[in-house]
Amino acid sequence: MTQSFYPPQRTLMGPGPSDVSPRVLAALARPTIGHLDPEFIKLMDEIKGLLQYAYKTRNELTLPVSAPGSAGMEAVFTNLLEPGDRVVVCQNGVFGGRMKENVERCGATAILVQDDWGKPVDQEKLEEALKANPDAIAVAFVHAETSTGVRSDAKALCALAHQYDCLAIVDAVTSLAGNELRVDDWGIDAIYSGTQKCLSCVPGLSPVSFSERAVERIRRRSHRVQSWFLDMNLIMDYWGGDSKRSYHHTAPVNALYALHESLIMLQEEGLESAWARHEHHHTAFAAGIQAMGMGLIVDKNARLPQLNAVEVPAGVDEAAVRKQLLQAWNLEIGAGLGSLAGKVWRVGLMGHAANQTNVLLCLTALGTVLRSMGASVMPEAGLKAAQAVYAT
Repeated sequence: MTQSFYPPQRTLMGPGPSDVSPRVLAALARPTIGHLDPEFIKLMDEIKGLLQYAYKTRNELTLPVSAPGSAGMEAVFTNLLEPGDRVVVCQNGVFGGRMKENVERCGATAILVQDDWGKPVDQEKLEEALKANPDAIAVAFVHAETSTGVRSDAKALCALAHQYDCLAIVDAVTSLAGNELRVDDWGIDAIYSGTQKCLSCVPGLSPVSFSERAVERIRRRSHRVQSWFLDMNLIMDYWGGDSKRSYHHTAPVNALYALHESLIMLQEEGLESAWARHEHHHTAFAAGIQAMGMGLIVDKNARLPQLNAVEVPAGVDEAAVRKQLLQAWNLEIGAGLGSLAGKVWRVGLMGHAANQTNVLLCLTALGTVLRSMGASVMPEAGLKAAQAVYAT
């Protein structure tokens, strides 16, 4: 007879999901109430306010979509785009490609601005594309490319989009709460993220936010949004400011308890402090990796602190290393994607997992496994370099 499932206790240092705080897990176990219960409506309002804090925005249309980050992405594109629209899509990794796919599925045309994987979006290339396509209605790009660990300059890219009268659409799945992100100050018109990365919440929700300019475009549509479930015209009536909410769908009540708790924890720490914490532990990890004799594929000034793309040493079977880390150390790191498959490991320092214990564990485990496989690495030097960062 099939029995209850009890998962192993892992340390999650891949590209997501990240380790979930015990406080967040405990919140999941609280009693379920109805999704139109007056007490739950109060909680929804608090979640909106906390997401506005996390995104640094006053956008009224800020809410968690009841599905993972990929659904948040689809919600943004299906609400803002109509057949025949033209959108400049910046691609420097896997998730820029998913933006392109969404644009085309909306019946719109994607004008690609492509950069090498591991490099930030080139602002000059974007401006050339905007000049060549004056009928473009939006610019879409990934702020923190999870497939490569590179950060693009969102502030500058949004300014370019607005200079050419385009909406700025931003993927912040990995950047929210992990590095500087200012929706209002940078002029981001539509943004989406996920709960399973730097928020250290369970997977399954996607925080989104739309500027007034974006909301006006949604209201002026000439075609109905192709997705009923993701139609913001309908969802706004459920997540609106009025205490009388229109039924739209049965919200994932307990998952929203968890998100609320994770956002409370972010508020307690302070958003800027969370950004600084991720940067601090990344600095220690990067120092350890380099002292060990390995490299990171992204230039220092464009690296994500929360997602580190580590070069696999020559002759090493990267999948065998990951398997050994999981079996012997209960430690998960991620594989490379696309053109980086087999060439890098993606090591996450996200949310609850961004701490000194995890950095030192990962360096120790990775160094031990690599040395056992005959790789020319120096684990002791790596640990010493990381500890020196922590000692300052």
